[in-house]
Amino acid sequence: MERYADILIIGGGLSGTMLAVQLLRLPLQQRILIIEPRAELGRGEAYSATELGHTLNGNAARMSVDPDNPDDLTQWLTTYIADGGWPESADQDVPISELFAPRGLFGVYVQERLAQAQVVGARQGSTVAHVRAEVTDLQINGGEVQLTLSDGQHLRGSRAVLATGMFPAARTPQTHSSGLNAAALDPWDVAAMRDLDPQSTVLIIGSGLTMVDAVVSLEQAGHRGPIEVFSRHGLLPHVRRQPPAWVDFLGEDFSISTPRQLLREVRRHCRDAIAQGVDWQAPLDTVRGHIARLWSQATDVQRRQFVRHVRPWWESHHHRSPPLSAELIERLHSEERLRIHAASFKGLESDNGDVVTIRIRPRGQIDTCLMSGAALINSSGIEYDWRRVARPLPQQLLARGLVQPGPLALGIAAVEGAVVDAEGRVSDRLFAMGPPLRGMWWESTAVSDVAAQAKALAGRLVNNLRD
Repeated sequence: MERYADILIIGGGLSGTMLAVQLLRLPLQQRILIIEPRAELGRGEAYSATELGHTLNGNAARMSVDPDNPDDLTQWLTTYIADGGWPESADQDVPISELFAPRGLFGVYVQERLAQAQVVGARQGSTVAHVRAEVTDLQINGGEVQLTLSDGQHLRGSRAVLATGMFPAARTPQTHSSGLNAAALDPWDVAAMRDLDPQSTVLIIGSGLTMVDAVVSLEQAGHRGPIEVFSRHGLLPHVRRQPPAWVDFLGEDFSISTPRQLLREVRRHCRDAIAQGVDWQAPLDTVRGHIARLWSQATDVQRRQFVRHVRPWWESHHHRSPPLSAELIERLHSEERLRIHAASFKGLESDNGDVVTIRIRPRGQIDTCLMSGAALINSSGIEYDWRRVARPLPQQLLARGLVQPGPLALGIAAVEGAVVDAEGRVSDRLFAMGPPLRGMWWESTAVSDVAAQAKALAGRLVNNLRD
């Protein structure tokens, strides 16, 4: 039996759910199906976390899902806490706007906004339904989109949106596997970590925010042994602070366009801020609003220069750690339980169940060496290259030529959300938003990015349906 919808949303995490919210708010009768294998919408990879220690890396004032109301999460939390929810929030001793909420709680917030939008949509005859399955294939035939699902169902629709979210390296099968994931613990699986010897050595590949989550998981599991972290540059995320406003220097000078010019100006303003007694994060935070413009205007050569020479520092300085997690990292580092190594992972040597051994190459050296521990965790971040993602839908879309890799093979190519196929044609049936557009905008994963894209794409889809 086939079901039909005006809009098929593939993925029911933050991206897909926020798109549904925006669609339901618009005055047009629509049938919307969200295809998501998880039991709940609005969570996805990021907000399915259940531990209170796994928090957002932005404070409430930065994490609204409503692009028209930056205080939306703050207002929701105010009511939620007043009603007795999240009593642990009192431990942070800051205004609600500066709270770093647990990611699982953020998922509840997203779900409530969806429920409210469904009430609004029902008044004008719009509906949304959750189809719990994975999309394994997509075809465009006869002016409509046809989906094949993992449970054998077939869905048809006028338009489809790829809201597939992020593919965490730790949970994503790779087309060219190093064997790392088969031997590694899930960074968020506290229950599995409780089975470790509390005094054993744990090896972690990657030193970004996923590593921070992994260390929080180990701490909550009662692990008290050494933690050895390996990443190419050995950089840790800085702690997220709340700096004062700074002049929008990129908004005043549009001649700044190349990575070298950007880096020079950012450093100059950060030095000026420090000289004035202002947090260096203040001028850096003004850059965020211009990244999409700078990235889209850049040549491929300039983008490669940014990725090769600037990206590690951009990631560690911009994608910062929530304060409580940063405090844990700093404490473990000062106790010498956590050690950071600037070294590249070169392969898995052995995994006999009790000991796992990896080969690494220290930065600046030619020779490799071996490191062993009781457990290994892959915290190498997100896989954005769809050619490397061994999941049915990305592979089928690429094989059918319905999508093409985005710039530098990051995500997929699109024009104003409309997917570009292998022949360079812009689709009027297939769209994308959120992390799949990493190559188009560079920053396409933050809540503010997703919220803005959801509103813009919803408007375009509705206009498209009216035509």
